[in-house]
Amino acid sequence: MSSVTADHVPASHGHDDHDHRPHGWRRWLFATNHKDIGTMYLIFSFSMLLEGGVLALLIRTELFSPGLQFFQPELFNQFTTMHGLIMIFGAIMPAFVGFANWMIPLQIGASDMAFARMNNFSFWLLPIGAILMTASFFVPGGANAAGWTMYAPLSLQMGPGMDFTIFAVHILGASSIMGAINIVVTVLNMRAPGMTLMKMPLFCWTWLITAYLLIAVMPVLAAAVTMLLTDRHFGTSFFNAAAGGDPVLYQHVFWFFGHPEVYIMILPAFGIVSAVVPAFARKQLFGYASMVYATAAIAILSFLVWAHHMFATGMPVTGQLYFMYATMLISIPTGVKVFNWVATMWRGSMTFETPMLFAIGFIFVFTIGGFTGLILAVAPIDIAVHDTYYVIAHFHYVMVAGSLFGMFAGAYYWMPKWTGRMYNEKLGKLHFWSSMISFNITFFPMHFLGLAGMPRRYADYAAQFTDFNQIATIGAFWFGLSQLIFLFLTLRCYAGHGEPAPAKPWEGATGLEWTVPSPAPFHTFVVPPVVK
Repeated sequence: MSSVTADHVPASHGHDDHDHRPHGWRRWLFATNHKDIGTMYLIFSFSMLLEGGVLALLIRTELFSPGLQFFQPELFNQFTTMHGLIMIFGAIMPAFVGFANWMIPLQIGASDMAFARMNNFSFWLLPIGAILMTASFFVPGGANAAGWTMYAPLSLQMGPGMDFTIFAVHILGASSIMGAINIVVTVLNMRAPGMTLMKMPLFCWTWLITAYLLIAVMPVLAAAVTMLLTDRHFGTSFFNAAAGGDPVLYQHVFWFFGHPEVYIMILPAFGIVSAVVPAFARKQLFGYASMVYATAAIAILSFLVWAHHMFATGMPVTGQLYFMYATMLISIPTGVKVFNWVATMWRGSMTFETPMLFAIGFIFVFTIGGFTGLILAVAPIDIAVHDTYYVIAHFHYVMVAGSLFGMFAGAYYWMPKWTGRMYNEKLGKLHFWSSMISFNITFFPMHFLGLAGMPRRYADYAAQFTDFNQIATIGAFWFGLSQLIFLFLTLRCYAGHGEPAPAKPWEGATGLEWTVPSPAPFHTFVVPPVVK
């Protein structure tokens, strides 16, 4: 696929631009341009990444040594809960929507997203949800402390902070649904002439499939938290066992959302890595069609495995067997992707600029996370390590090294197109190696802690777990501080420092986004390009 060429690309209207472009705060408050909205999403998600990261460091500070050091268990549980919610709904998901807003119209030759005003509205819901979540720390009883999964019956007993979380989840979910509808309509209806579905860059494919997942599962989450709300305030008893409800029902409804959600947070990263690896291997992506089908297979299978999160609830053996085998099955299309990336690199003319380093780092560390997931799919093992640090190690290898490293690969790859400036390559590499080493120092010891039986979400622990916890805490602070390098690099590019970027800064890059000048003009593809 990757050899899409444009027949003619109209020069951007450099001068006409300024006549129609809003200025000052109006440009951002009333933004309808997909690039401006993409930028706002990325800034918002990075600020939420910092907030969630501070909560993570507070958690690790408490866990540096056994005994209660700084925080009471109640506050510690608020930190663990809100760290998870903020990272998922505030950092990872909006960041990928920011990438989609910026890149999908550029990659398919569209002038903008399909619903520009809805795009603006879906963004401005995010700060409202974020403020609600953050404010919940300051209401009586503090924030939600029932875990990011908000399991009943604990969530039925929380103070008003829980209601703040429920409303925030509703608002952030509505934003996601609107963003997803926008992406589906844009991809299906606004491709340039000649851009068939099977010529689209894989990033557009992964986002199209992710958008369908979002539309399917966000209403399920809305239903789950609405039932929580009515149980808490309106006398229903869906999940209250004392009144005849079933707490395990909540887990079924939640994980029917929660498992596809895991793929919502990783599929766009697959798309980014599928753009970066061919560019720096200077080869076409190996097995383009199989990548598309594998992405679709992952999405379909993700609906069939939800109860592997619930092996410890006492489900019948037949249920355990089904969910165990279904979960193992999902590793096959994921493996197809990993082998295709490796085959793309095989005998390519590879260079190792920062985007490629993050892409290779992604493949390596995501594969480790995938293997630990396969181990957790085995029901008897899962029952033994359920709710221990082994699970935390597994999903951070998938989420941090997966989603976050994928995003960094994409950010460095497209930053010249966004800012018109080349980032500092030495600092980029420093950011990669610093993140990669500190990430593994933080999370690899957690596998051993989990296998030794250290439970998650506890503010205190037995003395034999001290050494690994101290290593993890040191790694966590190192990892957190490493992200400030990225912040500095990005601000430097946006401030206009660094080499001016050419329209196509990477020799091996292909696709329509490299046919427009850097930085991408305010209005692109006023006349659609024709794709050969």
